Amino acid sequence: MQIDDSVMTRQERISFMLRSLYSGHGYERYRMSKFEEYDLYSRNKDFLFSDGVITFTDTTGRLMALKPDVTLSIVKNRKDTPGTLQKLYYHENVYRVSAAADGFREQTQVGLECMGEVNDTCIAEVLRLAVESLRLCSAEFVLEISHLGILNAFVDAIAPDEKVKQAILDCAGQKNLHGISGICRENHLAEGAGNALIRLLSLYGTPRTVMPKIRELAEEYGAGEMAAQLGRAVAGFTGSDLENKILIDFSATGDLRYYNGVAFKGFISGIPGSVLSGGQYDKLMRKMGRKDRAIGFAVFLDMLERLTEEETDRA
Repeated sequence: MQIDDSVMTRQERISFMLRSLYSGHGYERYRMSKFEEYDLYSRNKDFLFSDGVITFTDTTGRLMALKPDVTLSIVKNRKDTPGTLQKLYYHENVYRVSAAADGFREQTQVGLECMGEVNDTCIAEVLRLAVESLRLCSAEFVLEISHLGILNAFVDAIAPDEKVKQAILDCAGQKNLHGISGICRENHLAEGAGNALIRLLSLYGTPRTVMPKIRELAEEYGAGEMAAQLGRAVAGFTGSDLENKILIDFSATGDLRYYNGVAFKGFISGIPGSVLSGGQYDKLMRKMGRKDRAIGFAVFLDMLERLTEEETDRA
């Protein structure tokens, strides 16, 4: 189907191409209400991108909220389907405090979710679609991938309690290696306790260059199978024209109360911050009473407004 550039904005063109990409891979369009009961978001505040939520009371007296997130609504409103895989995509507006902290904004997302029997093949497909999504937006992009299970194993080995663990994870997300060393000293941990984690966070590059070192490190901490899973997820990129667009970076983190396994963020040249974010969120599913496994990502279309027409046309 041809896209008529004369009647569509840049954002609309990209949205159309993304939806066509997902539907072409067997993903079904999911539509939802603009609002949910506020309790859904109050119980999962840490999962949200921002703390602010717009609330109102409906005619029955229930406290409702304009949705600040799509994934939570999908998890709440779908049911487990043992032995099958639900492949969904969406094009929705969310209502959040903007990164510039200038009040609430209506923001547009296009994304996808896989729920059910999520296996290595499904994870690899989602990563491939994330890369293809970035390529539809711009030719100058990278996808940074990590594995939260591996990161968690390294942090657990050195953190005496949850408070110290969270402080170390915060430093990991900022790639603050000196901060990790400082936390170890302040808490009188054994000399060199954080060295292996610092080595892990220092690894940055294509799967071909860094996966052998990750496997070697992970074996020492009982995370060998998780390293193997990460290797299988990214194996399809080695030797392809996308190989140099895929970077392993363990600072690509997420909240370990909700996320597990593979996590990733997408970046486009000229745009500060990630324009795509995703990962496995089995822990969120368990927290909300679901047994299915899950993985997904979202593309933040509003951030693409910074792209010039030339950059989009080259994509």
